[in-house]
Amino acid sequence: MALAGAARPAPATGPRDSALRQARTCYDHLAGRLAVAIADSLVTRGHLLLEGDGAEITPAGTEFLHGLGVEAKPSRRLLCRPCLDWSERRPHLAGAIGAALCARCLDMGWLRRREGTRALLITPAGEQGFRARFGVELRPG
Repeated sequence: MALAGAARPAPATGPRDSALRQARTCYDHLAGRLAVAIADSLVTRGHLLLEGDGAEITPAGTEFLHGLGVEAKPSRRLLCRPCLDWSERRPHLAGAIGAALCARCLDMGWLRRREGTRALLITPAGEQGFRARFGVELRPG
């Protein structure tokens, strides 16, 4: 009886590889700790409304993202939407804005693709940029 009542730890989800947990692509947008931290920052600063299955960039968010050079091209796809991060179990930003942000971070050299994987390397310029622009500081691993 004593064993039957013992709490079992929750099963680990997501990748075992710490690089994939830190920063990776999810289709064409950012995922992992980095992406969730960016989404949290955008929400905290009033740039993003993120509720349930919906997301909306605020006018201040549009201005902020334009200041970074993030421009979503008009298309039939949703401008922004939440995407559940399978390693963090919290939402990151997807849609046209999420894809444009990922592309811009790669273009600025803040992130570099790792050969043969979806994992992304946060460069020294990226560490500084994510800290300065989003208030995001990630510990290695």
